[in-house]
Amino acid sequence: MPDGFAIGPLYIRFYGILLMLGAVAGGWLAARELKRRGKDPEMVWDLLVYLIIGGVIGARLWHIFTPPPSSIAQGFTTQYYLTHPLDAIAIWKGGLGIPGTIMGGLIALYFYTRKYKIPTFVEWTDIAAPSIALGQAIGRWGNFFNQELYGAPTNLPWKIYIDPAHRLPGFENDAYYHPLFAYESILDLLNMALLLWVGRRYADKLKKGDLFNIYLITYPVIRFSLDFLRLDASRVFSININQTLSAVVAVLAAAFFIWRHRSGAAVEQTEPALAPVEAADSSAVALASEPIVEKPVRKPSPRKSTSAPAKRPATRKTATKKKTSD
Repeated sequence: MPDGFAIGPLYIRFYGILLMLGAVAGGWLAARELKRRGKDPEMVWDLLVYLIIGGVIGARLWHIFTPPPSSIAQGFTTQYYLTHPLDAIAIWKGGLGIPGTIMGGLIALYFYTRKYKIPTFVEWTDIAAPSIALGQAIGRWGNFFNQELYGAPTNLPWKIYIDPAHRLPGFENDAYYHPLFAYESILDLLNMALLLWVGRRYADKLKKGDLFNIYLITYPVIRFSLDFLRLDASRVFSININQTLSAVVAVLAAAFFIWRHRSGAAVEQTEPALAPVEAADSSAVALASEPIVEKPVRKPSPRKSTSAPAKRPATRKTATKKKTSD
């Protein structure tokens, strides 16, 4: 099976094409989510460049420091990469690691949001969570063209054939294997659908960062489960590093999510409530917008006095002689 095609001196690999398709599809989904939240969707395409650079660097570093047995058998060890820097950046020699992709992408996202603070870093992780799952679902099919990331030998109806040149040591006589990459692709699509549904169904109950927190539970569970079928798992001190990391991340993320939503925890509102002063101001504005109707003031009509004027008490002088004027 060909793993690419040539255009003059340039060789295009299907693996790279599918990785880029996954990134663009993830960006499209994130743009739709931004628009749904009332923000500018064009921000995604500016951010996507940073995420791709950070993700590729992180993925390559993860592979360099945790090479799988097949790479080690070919001489691509950590020590080799550290002493051959040109081979270290040649991503077609060896491969990439998804845990490093996520870590590198988060670091790039953090520095991006330090400059552009709207949306915030935590909000961006929620927006990106379903997009990451979609990108993984598409990108995993690059492993099909490379004939890698297959599982244990099997005779199931959906088995896949692996060329002898791509079979792992000890499995030269086994022709059919579990399509492990396809299992993960399907589960990643389901994970994307779950995250989109939760984000809409429980929008009034979720806190900022919850969607990405859920992704840190669901994807590690997927990876942990599928690694039992993986023949070429990376090992550090004889420990399956990817499976171990997945278990640790899933447990910590689940514990954090439960703690965050424990009984009596403060409720974080999506839209901030008006402060007392702001509420008073808004009430004043509402009242000021109403038309003012002046009521006519009725003046009291003059009334005739019915009582007789009070008589001045007579003095001894006025009593005897009447006063006259000149």
